[in-house]
Parts: sequence; structure tokens; C-alpha cells
Amino acid sequence: MKDFLKATLPADAQQATLVGRAWIEGQGAVLVKVEGDALVDLSGLAPTSSALMELHDAAGAVRAHAGPVIGSVAQVVANSGADARVVDLPWLLAPCDLQAVKASGVTFVASMLERVIEEQARGNPALAESVRKEVVAVIGDDLSKVRPGSPEAAQLKQVLVGKNLWSQYLEVGIGPDAEIFTKSQPMSAVGTGAEIGIHPKSEWNNPEPEIVLVVNSRGQTVGATLGNDVNLRDFEGRSALLLGKAKDNNASCAIGPFIRLFDGGYGIADVRATDLSMQVLGPEGFDMRGASSLKMISRDPLELVEHAIGPNHQYPDGLVLFLGTMFAPTQDRFGPGQGFTHAVGDLVAISTPRLGTLVNRVNTSDRVEPWRYGITALMRDLARRGLL
Repeated sequence: MKDFLKATLPADAQQATLVGRAWIEGQGAVLVKVEGDALVDLSGLAPTSSALMELHDAAGAVRAHAGPVIGSVAQVVANSGADARVVDLPWLLAPCDLQAVKASGVTFVASMLERVIEEQARGNPALAESVRKEVVAVIGDDLSKVRPGSPEAAQLKQVLVGKNLWSQYLEVGIGPDAEIFTKSQPMSAVGTGAEIGIHPKSEWNNPEPEIVLVVNSRGQTVGATLGNDVNLRDFEGRSALLLGKAKDNNASCAIGPFIRLFDGGYGIADVRATDLSMQVLGPEGFDMRGASSLKMISRDPLELVEHAIGPNHQYPDGLVLFLGTMFAPTQDRFGPGQGFTHAVGDLVAISTPRLGTLVNRVNTSDRVEPWRYGITALMRDLARRGLL
């Protein structure tokens, strides 16, 4: 893990406005920024990540703020690995706190087809390959020219309904309404270096490398970071009503390492051009690599934000929004035709040059560190520090 942690910062970190949260023993969760080689306390500017995003010019305010140094970036990053952490020294947390953690699904053609396959296979990985061949034979493997909600999409729906191949995933993938769901609860996401969790009863699951947008209560997208929307393919494939159990488990949501605030050098156009890479290294030597390109997304990122927040739904503390992934692993791991699934001990690294690297090790949700630091604990610590 330590080699991936060394790549935590973006390649152009010196030009970036990077904010995050660090755990400091005796203080709790502390808002910080990257300034050169140091991590600087931002508590004098805003008590929480959520409050910071409400500022009129968050990036400008962060750059202008002078605060105490809590440690060097290298030291804090090195101490963020769960397998080699000194609890008395600072380490990185997920960079969001009070924001709602939302996700958009079925936003790429490749993952949309895999969702249809999961549903048709009823969550059984042994059936996936034969179902995949049948579905592709009818639908094809390129729906990229079909604009969601368009007349062409409506015509395609009628054809697929006639062949008994219409799916709830196609409904949100090419229909007028995007899928927006709650990934996990505020304060529950883990940061870089932490263990991520899969349900102990899941036998077919995968990481989902994604861009995560940071949106304030006014619906303004003010920054971006990386996320791993851990997914249980067997649970969700059995029934859409198991989505909560497939998505929201202890430590199943990783976000970080830092939020890159939008400024003159980085903005939504850069998000749209992002290419993500991911590597999974297994304890037995398994090595899987994949990629996800935002250029292939079927709905514009800001359109997805409009589906998440607006006249019909408000978030007074803001939200973070996973944008979905085109990465759908089909590489066989434990047997021919069974595709990919995680093993305990897997190391998952998600990276892109302008956002850095998010790295986590896989364990089962009942064995990772329990989630105990919630909103009540944060408010208690902020009050004790005189920040409320």
C-alpha cells in the first residue's frame, strides 16, 4: 500500500487547491488544505467541509487562509495506511463530512449492459457469460449513440419490450430519468489508506472507480474527488430491492484523497475529460487493471447534478455525487466464465493525474473498523474546540 500512498497527490498539486480532513488525536476530524509540502489547519476558515463549500469563493478563501501546520503531507499520507498507522499521529479521512452521499448509476453503456446481465442471471455469476452472449446478440454492445430520453431511445425501448429484454437498468440508462440513490450516510465514507468493506455473504462483487462531484446547498458544483462505490453484484442482481444492502455496508464507500476545488486552473471541463485508471492486486498475485473515461458518459455530469438536487429535493448541507463508472470487470479470477470478484486482502488503487490516487484494502464489512464517529461526535468535538 505504501507505494500507492506515495502517489496520493495530483501530478500538478502545486497548482491545485486541495482540501481534506485529517484525524488528530485529542481534537477529532480537522479540516485541512495542502500548501506546498505541508498540511494546514483550515478550522479558522470553516469548521466543516460542508460549511467550506458554502463560501462564495471557496477556492480563493482557501488559498488566502493562513493557519497552523499540522504536519507534512508525506508524513500524514504515510500514516493513513490502516496496516501501518500510528494512532497518536494525524492521518487522512474522507474529505467530506455532513454532505449527503449520493450516487448516479447506469451512466455508461458498458456498465449498463453488465447490470442487465446481472438481472437476467439473477445474481448468479456462473450464468453471466451465457446471458452476456444472448443479450449482446439482441442489443449489441454499443448504445453510445442513443441519447437518454430521446425519441430514438423510446423506439429502442419498444423493440426490447417486444423481445422481452427490457430492463429496469435500461430504463434509467437510456430513459428520461437518471438513477440517483443514496450510497451511504453522511460521515460514513472512509478515506484513502483505510479498509473498504464487502458484505461477508457476497460471492460476486467488484470495485467501482468513479469521479465524485462536490455540490453545495445551492446546487453549485464546486469541486471533485475520487470514489470507490463498492458493489455487490449478486445481491443487486437478485433483486433491485436489495440495492441498499448491495451498496450501503460498513466501509463500503471510499472517497478521497482530497477534494480539488474548482478554480481558474481546474473546473468541470477538466472533469468531463478525465480518464480514470484502476488496479486490483490480490494477495495470491492476481493483477487486474481497468479504466473508465468520463468522455463516454451518457449524461453530462451537471445534468446528473440537476437530477439529484433542485426544486424537488434540497440538501441543506450539500452533497457529494458519484458519477458512475464504465468499468465492469469480466476477467475470470476463480474459474472459467465466473468473471471477477473480490478476495479479502485485495488492494484497490484508483487514480487520475489531476486528482491523485485513492487506495484501499478489501476486508469484510464485519471485520473492518466499526463506524463510530458520526455527526454527534463531530459536533461534540467542534464545540469543545470552540468552533460552534
